[in-house]
Amino acid sequence: MPDKKQTPADIKLVIALVLLTDIFVLVPFLSDSPLRTVLGLPMVLFLPGYALIAALFPGKDDLDGIERIALSFGLSIAVVPLIGLGLNYTPWGIRLVPILVFLTNFTIIMALIAIFRRESLGDDAFFVPFREMFDSVKAEISERPESRLDRILTIILVISILASVMTLVYVVVTPKQGEKFTEFYILGPERMADNYRTELVVGNSVDVIVGVVNHEYDVVNYSIVIKLDNETMDTPENLQHVALAHNVTWERPVSFVPAVTGTDMKLQYLLYRDDNMTEPYRDLHLWINVTEAQ
Repeated sequence: MPDKKQTPADIKLVIALVLLTDIFVLVPFLSDSPLRTVLGLPMVLFLPGYALIAALFPGKDDLDGIERIALSFGLSIAVVPLIGLGLNYTPWGIRLVPILVFLTNFTIIMALIAIFRRESLGDDAFFVPFREMFDSVKAEISERPESRLDRILTIILVISILASVMTLVYVVVTPKQGEKFTEFYILGPERMADNYRTELVVGNSVDVIVGVVNHEYDVVNYSIVIKLDNETMDTPENLQHVALAHNVTWERPVSFVPAVTGTDMKLQYLLYRDDNMTEPYRDLHLWINVTEAQ
């Protein structure tokens, strides 16, 4: 039976997990740890709902254990989007730190209300019998099974549970590999995908910003070739070999000066990968008109 003068163990655990999650999210050298994901999932999917249920139903006869667990997941899924919706109309917006702060405050406030309400109920307050549960598991493990078959089944069960937990942790912390692709784009002088200079005089330059973003989940060597009406132009050296790691963006201003006149001339920016120069991997082009200087 719980001592009403002490903070309930389950509420202590909720508050501790919330604060521990905050540390792993906000501290730079810990934020890259897989534990951030492991702690973040219950912070979003379980703890807010559990604290709210504890505040709303402090009595041990209000709900049984299965109902509390199910409602904890359900209310967490409802509360977190509502907090995000509210933040959307504030100057802070839907960003990591504001969401973390509001979610932490909500969970801790609900936990404190739960403590106050349970204390007012005394012996009728809900509590999680952690010690009794531990003693029961310990007794099951320490007692000798009645037969060799029971021992084998117990070992298989323990191994299965451990394998399931390890598989779940691996799935959660291992990044999913999405579609492999490369972004290739050209921007105008205002760093927008418009306002390109297409009406030129011989000797004027076509100035664009060429960008490449690697989403190939590997280091890729790129080469960029410029062609005018299928004639290869002299390519600057810094465009000939561009090595990019996964999720790295490369941008460079590129100028090209046409030396001949023409109408509806096709100016191509061709991207090749891994020294395969037979077929371009990506193709961008502009239609330009070049006239003689008057």
